[in-house]
Amino acid sequence: MPSELLRVDPDHPAAALIAQAAQRLARGEVVAFPTETVYGLGAHGLDPEAVARIYEAKGRPAWNPLILHVPDVEGARALTRVWPDSAERLASAFWPGPLTLVLPKHARVPDIVTAGLDAVGVRVPAHPVALALLRALGAPIAAPSANRFTHVSPTTAQHVIASLGERVSCVVDGGSCHVGIESTVVDLTGEVPVMLRPGAITRAQLAEVLGQPVAVVEQTVSSVTNVAAQRSPGMADRHYAPRADVWLFDPSQAGEIADALAARRAHARFEGRGNLGTVTALLLEMPLALDDEDQLVRMPTDPSTYAQRLYAALHAADARGASLVLIERPPASDHWNAVRDRLARAAR
Repeated sequence: MPSELLRVDPDHPAAALIAQAAQRLARGEVVAFPTETVYGLGAHGLDPEAVARIYEAKGRPAWNPLILHVPDVEGARALTRVWPDSAERLASAFWPGPLTLVLPKHARVPDIVTAGLDAVGVRVPAHPVALALLRALGAPIAAPSANRFTHVSPTTAQHVIASLGERVSCVVDGGSCHVGIESTVVDLTGEVPVMLRPGAITRAQLAEVLGQPVAVVEQTVSSVTNVAAQRSPGMADRHYAPRADVWLFDPSQAGEIADALAARRAHARFEGRGNLGTVTALLLEMPLALDDEDQLVRMPTDPSTYAQRLYAALHAADARGASLVLIERPPASDHWNAVRDRLARAAR
């Protein structure tokens, strides 16, 4: 358990409780807090020693950069050397909100935040608790998701505690996150804007605001072997993963999945292991026969609601000890892109 759990009203957090969390951050401690996307594991963003504690708590590799959260556009500009018109347009359209902008970093930003790169990711979150904490601290907060590296991101305080426990000094409990997946990340350091990580804000929305196409990076890196710094968090090939095996499949493969599941059960019995353990299936509309002890979760057909509930469903599968999670792949479209990205990485 963390040394302190502070339960706050998500819309009107008590100033005294926020001050307690801010004092811990000012002392160099790590504090978990809610944003509209997922819970973040925060540290004073301009204190290298404090930031190092984030990497230690998560088991996060040094090549994976962090995002700096700020309370307003002025705070973001202060962390960058260049603030192009594209940044101004996107900030005006989507901040506060689930969008991270990657820009040339100011010298005041510690290298440990950016994994040694000359660019920094900045974001103004749209959660009253996060904004109150930023204003109380009076400094940027470096904050990746508040979980062990590659594990499922947390959308409740209970998820944070289950993943990090005593590794985090304090957890500010502001209820469930309403977006549910990490922010969209856009690199604005070159001539062409590049979406490094999909999120709730789609590529089409970005292009409409910018008045130009937005490129996409398809590159992923090994969470084990990579030693080169990356431009954005969330690019490791295996990420957002539950403890169970994950099978991701299209609706047309329902018969194949049923056969593979039967074969897996038979193999487990042949080896004297009884059954293979419980199965959790996250399905949209397709039918699939499961055993009585298995769990069927009907997922929303709306991409925003699906995203909001996805990580909670994966955490629930872990909590019930599922050994296998079957997931029906959602449709291929811009609005489903972020969910499909998270599922693909969880299944690797």
